[in-house]
Amino acid sequence: INEMISNLRDTTEKNTEQNWLKTNLAKFSRLLQGQRDLTQVGQTILSELAPVVGAHQAEFYVLNAPAEGEAPRLKLLATYASRGQLAHGKEISLGEGLIGQCAIEKQRILLTSVPSGSFRIASGLSETAALDVLVLPVVFEDQVRGVIELASLERFNPSHHAFLDQLTESIGIVVHTIEANTRTENLLKQSQSLAEGLQQTNQEVQG
Repeated sequence: INEMISNLRDTTEKNTEQNWLKTNLAKFSRLLQGQRDLTQVGQTILSELAPVVGAHQAEFYVLNAPAEGEAPRLKLLATYASRGQLAHGKEISLGEGLIGQCAIEKQRILLTSVPSGSFRIASGLSETAALDVLVLPVVFEDQVRGVIELASLERFNPSHHAFLDQLTESIGIVVHTIEANTRTENLLKQSQSLAEGLQQTNQEVQG
């Protein structure tokens, strides 16, 4: 009987985990639908994500499209309870620190039982050491598109890991879509202004 109860408990826990996973993934797919602004997406994701996985600090970096001859860099797009909006736009090169390393390896990096002096989570009144720091790559079609860093005063559990793995895939698709749409819009604007310029030239020649 004890074994039956234990098996039943395991099954119930697994079902509860699956429901939690499905519910939250559905919530985020609704949030991300039809988004057109990358900064807005970054901020929304972090604000909604932090309470779901028990993170107390978060940062979202996207890989910029470099100019010719320049190396790509990761740009800080959004923050949650970390360095604030003044830090947005800060850049990290590939391989630099954990964020840059995560972008190269395309693998999550978990720091657990972080030394108390090295990573502090601050409120207005106090500062506390983070217990877990998780760095996640945002990948689309095997290309890194960004990196999310989460710090928590508690442990990230296996459900959190499973959820984040699936969520970062969805975020990769959204980042790719927004960037592709932005490029298309810019090209359209360029061709419009080119057409207007030609029209003006024609009018001048005819006039």
